[in-house]
Amino acid sequence: MLPLITRAELSSAVEAGAVVVVDTMPVAYFEKEHLPAARNIPGFPYEQAAEFTDQLAPSVLPDKAAAIVVYCANTPCRNSEFVGRRLLEIGYTDVRKYREGIEDWVAGGLPTESSS
Repeated sequence: MLPLITRAELSSAVEAGAVVVVDTMPVAYFEKEHLPAARNIPGFPYEQAAEFTDQLAPSVLPDKAAAIVVYCANTPCRNSEFVGRRLLEIGYTDVRKYREGIEDWVAGGLPTESSS
């Protein structure tokens, strides 16, 4: 299991520009709404999460030593776990998971962005 980060910790890290946030939702969901400055590596369908991560990580996350936080929709969603674990397997060194996901972020009244 990936180390976790709380909403408060993530909010502070985003404000400070101290973390790279990765949305692991499918592209259509990412385009509709994501955390500020988030990048997208889809983790669904689950059986393609490793393939998507291998294809996209070099351009989306060029610095393997960067502080990275992955998230998806909510606690039951597993996209972020698949993508986060794969990032560690391919050499990223600082990957954490925002387990509660975008639903919790929005419930906390924090800002989101869209790509449309």
